[in-house]
Amino acid sequence: MSDIKGRKVAILATDGVERVELTEPMKALRDAGAEVTVVSLKTGEIQAMDQDTNPSEKIRVDLAVADAKPEQFDALVLPGGTTNPDKLRLDKDAVAFARAFAEAGKPVGAICHGPWTLVEADVVKGRHLTSYPSLQTDLRNAGARWSDETCVVDNNFVTSRNPKDLPAFCRNLVETIGKAA
Repeated sequence: MSDIKGRKVAILATDGVERVELTEPMKALRDAGAEVTVVSLKTGEIQAMDQDTNPSEKIRVDLAVADAKPEQFDALVLPGGTTNPDKLRLDKDAVAFARAFAEAGKPVGAICHGPWTLVEADVVKGRHLTSYPSLQTDLRNAGARWSDETCVVDNNFVTSRNPKDLPAFCRNLVETIGKAA
């Protein structure tokens, strides 16, 4: 994996996040030298899930999205789980936060249902992406080209379908952040 020492990465998530889709990228990013900040709709803790419906651990939140400044970060990660991105896409601060990364050309990683927030931010038109299969119509309707692949890298966007894709997602995410120096 690339060395991304000193890079600051925000992981935007809330209650209902798929645990491994948050913790595995966080570990990969930290192992590569990045400083990772968990950003959420509220401070305190968020409830992570296993297999979308089974409560697992609580994840400590570092910063509320209403107080987060995209310019303080070098990259963004949007993990999935169905309720997590569904809640995020209804929050104007979360949507604006995600939009700012895309518009600035910063690396954005989204896995599983994570791209829903990017659809709401109106930043997927003309992009080649993948996601959990149930999002393909949403992504296509928003102007993206969707394909069923383990991991798709489209310039600064890195997307994957599900937890089985995490090794490729994490590797490509770290590489994309490393290239964005």
